[in-house]
Amino acid sequence: MPPSSLLPSHVTLGILGGGQLGRMSAMAAARLGIEVIIYCPEIDCPASYVAKETITAAYDDEAALRDFSEKTNVISYEFENIPIKTVEYLEKLKPGSVLPERTLLDVSQDRLKEKSFLNGLNIETVRWKEVKTIEDIEQACHEWGSKSFVIKTTRFGYDGKGQVKGNSENILEDQDLEAFLNAAKDQALIMEEFSAFDYEISVIAARDKHGKTEFYGPMLNEHKNHILHKTTVPCGSSEAVIKKSREIAERIANAVNLAGVLTVEFFVCNSDTVLVNEIAPRTHNSGHWSIDACCVSQFENHVRCVCGLNVGSPGRHSDSGMLNLIGSDIKEIDGYLTQENACIHLYGKKDIKDGRKMGHITTLTKMT
Repeated sequence: MPPSSLLPSHVTLGILGGGQLGRMSAMAAARLGIEVIIYCPEIDCPASYVAKETITAAYDDEAALRDFSEKTNVISYEFENIPIKTVEYLEKLKPGSVLPERTLLDVSQDRLKEKSFLNGLNIETVRWKEVKTIEDIEQACHEWGSKSFVIKTTRFGYDGKGQVKGNSENILEDQDLEAFLNAAKDQALIMEEFSAFDYEISVIAARDKHGKTEFYGPMLNEHKNHILHKTTVPCGSSEAVIKKSREIAERIANAVNLAGVLTVEFFVCNSDTVLVNEIAPRTHNSGHWSIDACCVSQFENHVRCVCGLNVGSPGRHSDSGMLNLIGSDIKEIDGYLTQENACIHLYGKKDIKDGRKMGHITTLTKMT
């Protein structure tokens, strides 16, 4: 493969967003001699403490975005809710240098677009339908012959936010459903059939500009209150599930000409049936273990791939379990400080809030 036109030490990477994913990406970039500039509307964001510079400005501040562009060689983003107009403006200033490309970002921001995109690639998902009224929901339940369903806002929903679960037997009496529909009356909604899955997994694909793709996982994911609680590697799935999930992740990566990292979340049903739940055009919570269990983490590979370097091997040297520290979990940190084989990662967030990701612990064990 041809080398990058710039040495890593001559590259400045710009990252839109300053949360923990940006923080860990900046730390990975530093290992490669790559300087990072963070662009974030919030003061004292976690990534600001490990970056060369932080530009604190709104995402629609064109003067600040121009300054950001002029100081960087490559621009990426750490979460999928960056305004598309921001990305479009930066693409005009730096054609071909905002990665991953906007198509993936646009698709991942809207659940209707996401499901249509996946089904268009012959990738199986749960049954879904755009809905607006109680009558739409009743009709879908009748068409599908199913009882349980989930209604979600098509945009800005994550960690269980922007959704409500329902049952066809009590739609008209469901006060939670009624309240949700009233609160979201000005938003587009998607109805998804509730999947009685066996377990959830995710695969992270890292693809460089030469088209070579490497994979992390699949990883076994356990959630608590709709937030990722624990990730285990290896996942214990059959070879058929491992192969199919990676093939799907690669199909998506190739379809969008990915340069960077892409995460695909799956439901595994009836032992070997794999359904895509959602995609994320970025590094992911379920891949945090790779910092400690791999020579090249998901964060380093994201930096490598968007900066034009060859993708690195994601091979594990240890099995691992990753535990999220959510909200007040951070108060139990003293116990982890003395735990054998525990790798501690705190995000530098000053305020403890319910549902807020404060850090994570990765525990390493010998590979079996």
